[in-house]
Amino acid sequence: MKKLLMIGATVALLALPVAANNSISINDDTVQDQCSQDSKNAVYQEFLKYRKDDQAKAFEAAKKYLACPAPADITEDQQKIIDYLKKWTTAYEEGSKKNQLPDLLYNKKQYPEAYALGATILQGDPENIKVLVDLGANGYVVAPLNNQQINAAALQYAQKALQLIEAGKAPEDWAPLAGKDAAVAYLNFTIGTLTLEKDPSNALKNLIKAAQFETPLKKSPFTYAYIAAAYETGPYAKQSSDYKAMYGGKDETPESKLALANINQLVDRMIDGYARAVALAGSDAQFAKQKPVWQESLSTWYKYLHNNSDAGMTEYVASIVSKPLPPEPTPLTSLPPASPTGTPANTSGTPGSNGTTGTTTAPTAPAGTTPAGSKASTTTPATTPKPSGAKPDRPRN
Repeated sequence: MKKLLMIGATVALLALPVAANNSISINDDTVQDQCSQDSKNAVYQEFLKYRKDDQAKAFEAAKKYLACPAPADITEDQQKIIDYLKKWTTAYEEGSKKNQLPDLLYNKKQYPEAYALGATILQGDPENIKVLVDLGANGYVVAPLNNQQINAAALQYAQKALQLIEAGKAPEDWAPLAGKDAAVAYLNFTIGTLTLEKDPSNALKNLIKAAQFETPLKKSPFTYAYIAAAYETGPYAKQSSDYKAMYGGKDETPESKLALANINQLVDRMIDGYARAVALAGSDAQFAKQKPVWQESLSTWYKYLHNNSDAGMTEYVASIVSKPLPPEPTPLTSLPPASPTGTPANTSGTPGSNGTTGTTTAPTAPAGTTPAGSKASTTTPATTPKPSGAKPDRPRN
């Protein structure tokens, strides 16, 4: 017995016409015209035979019946059969499309075809949570195709799916995703990666949320490189620019010290992100290209915050994944106490160097460095690396 296609609740609710229960005997020796009433009756019986156990054959029989013109003197029962078969075949076709979508996405990985089919389905059913989740969760995977139309659609689907989930809606089956948490994680990850370039501050919130759930995303070094990039191109870039405009070249004040301390909180988060990326990359060959870039960024920003010293950095990386991912920092309203001796936080002078105490210099990334995960290296959709081990098409608990 072939596996049934799920063709939607509509089919189950359709009432069979009265003639469906009539037994029609046919003389096998009689040569009949394909569209004679006797032939149509036989085709209809074939439809009824397969309607539950082999819906593909039932669909073929229904299409064959409907291909025949209706008789001029059609009876009420015949019209009921035609109306029923039209409704049944429409529901079957819609159900078939919905079953094709996961296959295109997760198995065949035919992404343009999948998003085209998804758009067709959503035209008639715009709040289909299952379709929205599947398309939204795969959004970060299609980003390297550099198809802006698909990227925009994927972002829209992910945002809509999250809205519906937050409103309490859920599909009958989350598979092949492991469940609601996995769906929420991947949807946030899609939103974060697809908005990182244009809106890094908001992308940061989605990326941090994506890392909270027990999915492969939590163990992917790319997740944390993206988080570091979001800090760097979002709040860090803004606060650094504001600092330069307000305090650059002026005498140091309590206000400038406080502003710099708030910037250093962001740098600390960037260091945390790059350290997690380096630690999780380990010696895995698939990260051999990215890891040196992450390592360089880690070293650059670590030294920036520790008076040009990398003392303790190796130990820091070794222990980082055992610690919870820190949330976005709360803005400071007063200067924090002095750092312990040996690892002083840089809160005065030129950031990243000893500087000249009493003169305020705007904090900027050290010259000649492009921290991995920044706009120049990982946020362009065409070159965005696909996080290994964090694929919606390979969901795990």
